[in-house]
Amino acid sequence: MTPQERYKKLKEHLSEENPVLVEVVDEYRELDNIARKIGFLDKNQTYTEFISWWPLISILGTFSAGKSSFINEFLGKKVQDTGNQAVDDKFTVICYSKNEEVTTLPGVALDADPRFPFYNISKEIEKIDPEEKNINKYLQLKAVNSERIKGKVLIDSPGFDADFQRDAVLRITRHIIDLSDLVLIFFDARHPEPGAMRDTLNHLVEVAKKHADSDKVLYVLNQIDTCAKEDNLEDIIGAWQRALSQKGIVSGKFYAIYNESLAKFDDPEVEQRYKQKKDEDLAEIIYKMDKVTIDRAYRIVKNVETKVKELQEYIPELKEYLNKYKTNVLISDILMLAIFGGAGYYASTFVETPELKYGIWGLAAVLFFAAHFRVRSLIANFMAKKIENVYVKKAFLKQTKWYKPYLLAGLGLSSKRLRKRFDRLVERSKTLIQKLNDQFITLRREEQKIKEPELKQPKQVDAQVASEA
Repeated sequence: MTPQERYKKLKEHLSEENPVLVEVVDEYRELDNIARKIGFLDKNQTYTEFISWWPLISILGTFSAGKSSFINEFLGKKVQDTGNQAVDDKFTVICYSKNEEVTTLPGVALDADPRFPFYNISKEIEKIDPEEKNINKYLQLKAVNSERIKGKVLIDSPGFDADFQRDAVLRITRHIIDLSDLVLIFFDARHPEPGAMRDTLNHLVEVAKKHADSDKVLYVLNQIDTCAKEDNLEDIIGAWQRALSQKGIVSGKFYAIYNESLAKFDDPEVEQRYKQKKDEDLAEIIYKMDKVTIDRAYRIVKNVETKVKELQEYIPELKEYLNKYKTNVLISDILMLAIFGGAGYYASTFVETPELKYGIWGLAAVLFFAAHFRVRSLIANFMAKKIENVYVKKAFLKQTKWYKPYLLAGLGLSSKRLRKRFDRLVERSKTLIQKLNDQFITLRREEQKIKEPELKQPKQVDAQVASEA
């Protein structure tokens, strides 16, 4: 996909799912143009590839932990099959679609869609399975018509209880956690004790524990309604938290929920208490899932300013190398001019006819220019090996290509025009952040008006239960 095609597709998807970011695509286009001209990006590269435009929410956990039921309830329609047995051995990426029918596509579709942060997922899979190199073996895509998924991407993992492809699944999981804006790890309340969770704790939780941004990981104890008969919710939650703490989980949020449509309670008072806990925790989980869209939008806009600062930091180092390059080539030219010029003059003294003298001088000139371009290439490649910054190295090699006048290398890196282009991008980024502030403040006010009756309802129910008691 060319950069122009990517810009176009991004705008099409954003206009449908997240219109507040449509304008930002043009800022990335300008940033790309500057970076390509200097040489920090190749002609087919774009900074829009290196950031996720849709926030990614990963749903991880064991088989029968209720992941699929949670996803179906969140989306408001049946998308994932549910059951106690393994129903899918692939990661399922779920995105928005206008079509009423749920559409399932092979994993290769992820590489062709700019919404997904999987532009390098194929390389990760090749590391896992270098012989097969089949992305469809590990990933599939489902497009769903649900307002809840607009502007975000969900990914449902296969369970971690089966031995089949476990190493591959865990390696992909590590990569997905790195990409994710929010990670929900589900456990089954029917088996909260350390012995039953040992397998998952030794695999899945270890991956999450080692992640630098542990605050984005939520631990969800699902199906707590199954312990209603014993009425030992606090004991169950306590055992679960102790099991996690023994594995070194000291940060991250802990929640307890269940699927109300599937739950059965014998005691109304127990049901009310469990429901209140579930409602509070579920509301916070949903809030965090919705909030990632806002957080991701700010990151995307802020990234423009961040990239501008990066380029501005690279330029002095690039100029320093280019100046050394020009000095080295100039010195080599002087030496070669003396050698070939002296040899031509010396050889011309042995001939008397003007034609032969011109021929000798012409040959000397040809040899000089051939040596000049060869030596230039050697100097550039030798210096490039010493450049540690890959972006500076890439720009240096572009600026020192054989067909470019070497004395003009780096010309314009200190120009007022370039500084103005950078300044405009930074100012534009700040303006867009202010626009996001205004739009999201308005959106939050509207959402609050909608949620206020919902927030008051549990209190009224509580008062009714108390009066009956």
